[in-house]
Amino acid sequence: MEKAQSGAEALVRSLISGGVTTCFANPGTSEMHFVAALDRIPGIRCIPGLQENTVTGMADGYFRVLGRPAATLLHCGPGLANGIANLHNARRAESGVVNITGDHALAHVKYDSPLTSDIAALAGASSDWLRISSSADEIGADAAHAISQAGAGVGHGRVATLVLPADVSWGEGGREAPAGAAAPQPLNPPDAGRIDSAVTALRSGEPCVIVLGTAALTVASQPLAAAISDATGAPLKASGMVAVQPRGRGRLDIAPVPYPVDLALAALEPFTRVITIGCPMPTAFFLYPGKPSLVTRPDASHIALAGRDEDCQAGLEALAAARDAEPAPLPVPPVTPFAQPEGAITAEGFAETVCGLIPENAIVVNEALTLGTGFPARAGRTAPCDWLHITGGAIGGGIPVATGAAVAARGCRVITLQADGSAAYTMQALWTQAREGLDCLTLILNNRSYAILVGEYAKVGAEPGPTAMNMLSLDRPGIDWVGLAASLGVAGEAVMTLGTLRGAMQGALGRKGPYLIDVRFA
Repeated sequence: MEKAQSGAEALVRSLISGGVTTCFANPGTSEMHFVAALDRIPGIRCIPGLQENTVTGMADGYFRVLGRPAATLLHCGPGLANGIANLHNARRAESGVVNITGDHALAHVKYDSPLTSDIAALAGASSDWLRISSSADEIGADAAHAISQAGAGVGHGRVATLVLPADVSWGEGGREAPAGAAAPQPLNPPDAGRIDSAVTALRSGEPCVIVLGTAALTVASQPLAAAISDATGAPLKASGMVAVQPRGRGRLDIAPVPYPVDLALAALEPFTRVITIGCPMPTAFFLYPGKPSLVTRPDASHIALAGRDEDCQAGLEALAAARDAEPAPLPVPPVTPFAQPEGAITAEGFAETVCGLIPENAIVVNEALTLGTGFPARAGRTAPCDWLHITGGAIGGGIPVATGAAVAARGCRVITLQADGSAAYTMQALWTQAREGLDCLTLILNNRSYAILVGEYAKVGAEPGPTAMNMLSLDRPGIDWVGLAASLGVAGEAVMTLGTLRGAMQGALGRKGPYLIDVRFA
């Protein structure tokens, strides 16, 4: 007699039928039956990570490139807790993740063994959708719901957490989801009243700005946005919460709303009408003494043309039609060569050097923070490429996001602009890059401090003293990034001048596999 299907086997088959072909994993004891099913049933590529926060960050980067979710595999509540920071970033990026978290067998939970936790509270706080499976015969349907929720639509995904108790995994009677059960949720059309309000704002004669989120900045959306701006005179700005922004020659060169509060206030002060498409109202990351939370002027009116789970492309099309704005191909300006600066490495020289070497169709993952200030003014002149930003503010996203992006975009070069303080959180992802042979170039922006926090300290009106600087510095001892990378299987080198940086980048871009350059700023 044929053996009945287990819950784990039904889960694997349901993931495959739902289009999930990749699983980023850091499993433990409770997940071994699921691991065994992944071993027996072909169709899912399993990629291990050394720490759960690298696993969740890789799933974030994967979705940003492909627009469909990968699965993660985490171990019980503590493993989920390790991965929450990059689940937070994924939620803010609207990345779809099927976040499978193993747990104790249902009958074992009441005995409060060492790994028992309030997994519902942990998962609920870090997920858009949560289900704790209760039986093998329901696991397939649960998986289909998770996939459907995770892949909500273009530019709009969710973190869907499916808790897999061990006895549900090993239990017999597993039923896989029927074909088509995991279809993504359709996007809602934009509200007609909000479209009318936006049209009225653009016809009012008052100064109006249009702030675009991820789904309104796609290559397909940009000609529409440009036509609307040309027809109405309303300038375009990118939200500070953009997960993927196509940039370079032949794409719109749209500056983001600045991160520093005073600069953001100055940039938006002229506008009494603010139209947002696919993003929230421009807001300060933090509240500072004497500063506002919203970085628009106090009397500005806000029209949310399209929000999360709404079709931004349809919103742009409706707005363009209402203003008789006819989209046309974006002009491709002539190539303006980048300079080849020499001398000590500065933020401006670094950006000039890197932008001149970005290959066509590259993916640039930006966690540069304080040393990335030179890029916004230059990114519009590079070869066509996609910029992926760490949207949630939880540092340590850069290297994992780049790793997942490289898995999704085989054949494309991935360049990570990685602050050194943030790199220390998740540098284990370099090991996955080496193991998978991924074409990732990591540039460690090494100023040997949490420089962004030095700046934040100044905003509270104080100069950091010895105790504060001791907490904000990354020296005594300095981190040997090249040595660390080598220990994880990634070759690298350190550079201290712009000329040696240029040569190191040229060499790295001419080779296969991962490479790390320790960029030491003056």
